[in-house]
Order: sequence, then structure tokens, then C-alpha cells
Amino acid sequence: MKPAEMTTRLRTLTEEYLRLEHKLKLGGGPDKIAKIHKQGKLTARERIEKLLDAETYSQEIGLLVAYDEYNGQAPAAAVVTVVGLIEGRECVIVANDATIKAGAWYPETIKKILRAQEIAMRNRVPIVYLVDSAGVNLPYQGGVFPGQYGAARIFYYNSIMRHYLKVPQISAVMGMCVAGGAYLPALSDVILMVEGTSFMGLGGANLVKGATGQTTDNETLGGAMTHNAISGVAHYRTKNEDECLEKIRYLIAELPPKQEPAVSVASPAGPKTHCSVLEQILPEDHRAPYDMRAVLDTFLDNGRIEEFQADFAKEMICGTARIGGILVGVIANSRGMSKVKPGAPPRFGGIVYTESAEKTAYFIENCDRHNTPLLFVQDVSGFMVGVEAEHSGIIRAGARFVEAMATAKVPKIVLTVNHASGAGYYAMAGQGFDPDFIFTLPTGRMGVMEGDSAVQAIFGTQLDKLRKEGKEPDEALLAEMQKVRETYDRELDAKHAAARGLVDAIVTPENLSESLVLALQTCLNTNRPHIGAFVLDNA
Repeated sequence: MKPAEMTTRLRTLTEEYLRLEHKLKLGGGPDKIAKIHKQGKLTARERIEKLLDAETYSQEIGLLVAYDEYNGQAPAAAVVTVVGLIEGRECVIVANDATIKAGAWYPETIKKILRAQEIAMRNRVPIVYLVDSAGVNLPYQGGVFPGQYGAARIFYYNSIMRHYLKVPQISAVMGMCVAGGAYLPALSDVILMVEGTSFMGLGGANLVKGATGQTTDNETLGGAMTHNAISGVAHYRTKNEDECLEKIRYLIAELPPKQEPAVSVASPAGPKTHCSVLEQILPEDHRAPYDMRAVLDTFLDNGRIEEFQADFAKEMICGTARIGGILVGVIANSRGMSKVKPGAPPRFGGIVYTESAEKTAYFIENCDRHNTPLLFVQDVSGFMVGVEAEHSGIIRAGARFVEAMATAKVPKIVLTVNHASGAGYYAMAGQGFDPDFIFTLPTGRMGVMEGDSAVQAIFGTQLDKLRKEGKEPDEALLAEMQKVRETYDRELDAKHAAARGLVDAIVTPENLSESLVLALQTCLNTNRPHIGAFVLDNA
């Protein structure tokens, strides 16, 4: 076992994340929560908790999005997006957080809703919208209203799900639902409303008076009774929020059964070692080597992996294993030094060489043929460079690796352990290649390169010139170099990536295994190709 001082980095970063998580889950804060309760309503998170099956694991998506913007006034971008079980079925839930600017949409709100819809579309799982929003946050309308990925994209996805994908969409209007936002429930399969607190309309009573001169109130204009008894826009009227949420559960239970998975599923078994061991495995210095197989032992069933070409290109671990009983193809970067043929220098862990790229491409193609989902466990610093690497054809091998990964039709899940750097990040199913889920441990670091490498790339020529002249960098240059290092360290941090939606969630050692199991179970709802945001049924 490593000495105690070598086990602190993961725990320190985990506790830092958990403190931030607790703060963000308070939304607009205790006063705003009390105000919601005074209106006879539940908060977004209270609604979700009542809707989900009791004592089951759920995964929040995008909790940290926008936490470090808007002076901290838009935690979770004013919308809660979750994957969890309703009546034993994997579902996506989108709930406006009315404790933050009355649930108004920030630009990042759109990003989160679209990501939630893409998860539902790609995996053909039901999606539930718990609507309680004042509409567009007007000071930021320029980032909300227009554009290919503006608010209109939500309604485009609504329409694609209804017309082509047959993904069930259930909307519960549980507060305000105004202007263009009213099209979200209108484009769903079912609309529920709550007496006394729901309003749905293209304009509220004040806007109507200003535009037409008519005097009315919101309940008469667009309340639950109005849209159920007069306009016929809504489908169910409920007396209170508890009844509304129970009705949603009933509607989910009525849905046709989900598709039988094509992949092998056996009885689940627990991991070989407890998650706490991760603190002893991952080193204090993120650049130091460690045993990736020991990491795998903390979430693979019985820690067992049937390794593919175990004696070849050892810097890349490929093999089949089970997680929660589900067969999965594991692709993981080994971080230790590995020996190759006699007389050749050892290879650096975390680097992709020509042979490891070819090996992994072949393994991915096998998994794709056998309908086996893929799990990429990233700790990659990039592809090998240099004369020998270029002469070995690494560009072509790397391209084959990327193409095999990009075109694989099976589900792809990503877990970043430490590094996700350079083109190696792309090959290991980076976000641009549409993995079904992308998670990171608190230790994850995502960027083109590390700060020291960036300093060398930016200042290398200048430093070489000084050395040739027998000079040392002055204080101003040293300060500039340090500033670059600090910028890279800040932007490499997992929280920075999560705040920009570059990962779906930061997972802690304690929930790592459950996160992976739920993600895989969600992916197995369909055998359709898991490529892009969605694939049309008749494509």
C-alpha cells in the first residue's frame, strides 16, 4: 500500500466537488425555496425525487453547467436534468428550477435541455418535462432565441421524437409556461396541468391587456380548467402536484415494454475491490504511473476482464468484462511503463503507439460486430511523436482507430480518470464523437496539453535563444510563463469541463459503479445504431 500522503489527491478533489454539489443543489437558496413552498408548489428537485422510484440510483446530467458564470446566480443553469428509474424504467427528466429567475432560460439552459433530449433520442427512453418557467431570460435572449442550437432546436427535437423516433414525451405544466416555451408541452404526447398553480399561454394576462386591451387573469386565460375544458390543449387536470406526479408514473407504467437487448446480460456481481481503494491507487502527482487494472477492479464485476491481445501493445488494455451483469468491451490506457521486443526501449503508459492504435481498432470492430457496448477508460496523453513513430505509419493507424470508434454502432460510454489530452482524447471517444455518456472522476484533466507542455510550446524558442546567449529568463518572462501554467491548470480541471458541458457529470468513487450500470442499462433500451444525436427509424 502506498503511504498515506500519496492518497490525498482524489479525496481532496472529491470533497471539494461534494461541497460544490451541495451548494448548487440548493438552487436559488433557502429563501427562494420557501417562496415556492408558500405558493403551494414543490421545487424542481422535490418533484424529481417524488417522481423517481424510491431508493434507486439516479444520475444528474450537467449539474455544474454555468456554475462559474453570471456571478454564481445561475446554478445548474436553472434547469435540472436527470436520468433515473420511473416504474422500473429508465427515463430522462427535465425540470425547470423556479427558484432561479422564475425558471427563465439562460443560453446554457438550452444546452442542457438539448443534451437531455439527445440522451432520450439516442437511447429511445421516455422523457418527462416538468415545466415551471417564465420563458426566455430577456437580458440573454441573444444566446437563447436564435441560432441552429438555440431554443428552436428543442422544438425540432420534440417533433423528431414524436414523428419519427416514437420516443414517449410527457409534459407536466406545474407553474408558468409562457410564450414560445409553451410549444415544448404542445409538442409532447401528453400534457398534464395542476389546478390553481399551472398557467400555459403565448402571453400572460398583463401582456394580453397591453396588446389587446382585454382584462383577464391567468387562471381564466390559461389555467388548468381552461386548457382541459375549453381549449382542449391539455389532457389531464390534477388537483395538486402529488396527484400530477403519480399520474405521470401511471402513464410511464402503461408504456409498451422496452426492447430486449442484443447484448449478453448475466446476473450482476459486485466489483472485486471497494471503491475506496481508488484513493490508494491514483497517485498524488497526476503525471505518475499507477496500475490501471487495479482501477478496473473497483467497478468491473468480480474485477474480471478477458483481455484481448494481452501480450501485445501493452500500453492499451482491451478486453471484455461485465458491469452490473452487462457485457462490455473495455478500452483503457495503461499508465505504467511496458516492455516490448528485446533491444527496444520501453513504452510510456498513456501514449497511443501505432501497434496499440491498430490493436484497439480491431477490438472495437469485433465488439461492434457482436453488439457489445464499449467503455473507454481515459488516461491518455496523446499519440506518440517522433521519427520512429512517423515512419511506423502512426497517422494512418491513428486514423483507423478514430474511424473504428466513430462508426461503431454500439453504445459508447467514457470515463476519464486523469488525462484526456491531445488527439488521444479524440480517439478514446471524446465528446465530439457523441458518446452516449461521458463521465469523469474529480481527478480528470481535459485539454490539448498540460501547462508545462504549453509553456514549452509557447516560449520554447525564446528560452532556447536565452540559453544560447548564456542568459536566464527575467522575472517578467517567468511571471508570464507561470500565468500560462495557472491558466492551463484552471482550464484542465474537471469542474471547468463540467461547467461547460464537456462532460455529463463528475462521478465520485462512491457512485462510480452505479453511474456506469445505470448508463449501460439506459443504453440497452434500443438496438438501433448509437451514432449521432439520433438515427431515424426509416433511415
